Amino acid sequence: MLEFLWVWVFLLLPLPLLVWLLPAVKQASITAVKVPFFNHFWQSLSGVNQQTKWWLKLLAILAWILLLVAAAKPVWIGDAIALPVEGRDLMMAVDVSGSMQEKDMKINGREVDRLTMIKYVAGDFIQRRKGDRIGLILFGQQAYLQTPLSFDRKTVKTLLDESIIGIAGKATAIGDAIGLAVKRVRRTNDNNRILILLTDGQNTAGEIQPLKAAELAQKEGLKIYTIGIGADEVYRRTIFGNRRVNPSLDLDEATLRKIAKMTGGQYFRARNTKDLNKIYAMLDKLEPLAKEDQFYRPTKDLFYYPLALSMLLLLTLFRIRS
Repeated sequence: MLEFLWVWVFLLLPLPLLVWLLPAVKQASITAVKVPFFNHFWQSLSGVNQQTKWWLKLLAILAWILLLVAAAKPVWIGDAIALPVEGRDLMMAVDVSGSMQEKDMKINGREVDRLTMIKYVAGDFIQRRKGDRIGLILFGQQAYLQTPLSFDRKTVKTLLDESIIGIAGKATAIGDAIGLAVKRVRRTNDNNRILILLTDGQNTAGEIQPLKAAELAQKEGLKIYTIGIGADEVYRRTIFGNRRVNPSLDLDEATLRKIAKMTGGQYFRARNTKDLNKIYAMLDKLEPLAKEDQFYRPTKDLFYYPLALSMLLLLTLFRIRS
């Protein structure tokens, strides 16, 4: 739409008429600052027929109006355009090694393996992270980039849901997963770089040790939140009856804590679905969601159009006078 930034300029519209009607201006005996153009202009019209004279007066009035329109700074305000939301580069590294098939988790009373529980909870977390670029790394014996950093949260969630245990090997390469995340965020200019690493074991494979990879992450400004997955105890039926066992004996909590501390993150322990839900809710508070969408309206200056037309009319009147 069209808008004038200095609307008050239009108050000057009747100024020429006031100057013409003021008796003080018409008295030749009074010394005053005069604009000779108008006097010469009206004198030059003495030899012009009445109809032509009124057309020339009309052009002069139109030139004045256009000059005021230009001075009022007209702008054209375009449609609202959404500004990009300031979010984060958030990588998720999910352990899909053989140990993730341990069925020590429950969803709605049903026993499930650890990866299924992660899919169930992490899917909601991904959907909430509006404004963040999210990437997905799956790691076992090797680390693979399943999804590069993207605003397409639906695709990230779909590819997480389609992941299967053992797809990257049976062992666990925590260091390689961190190294791959560092490599991916290094290509971005975002200062808010986050890695959420979920694992149920310890580093048993890979080319780089976890703490060495954490040093690289620290240098690149990659904050790592580590989450240890696995129950403290489950009961297994044996020929001697039910036996209580700890399915998380292989979980290297000490290393996960060091990784988080080195990079400015935190370590969390998820013993069940409820714990993991709480952890993701806490992560939403630690790393708040992006602000609401903001918009701006592009503006285009239009003053030069009426100004150019006014100058053209004035040059025409000067030419007629001469």
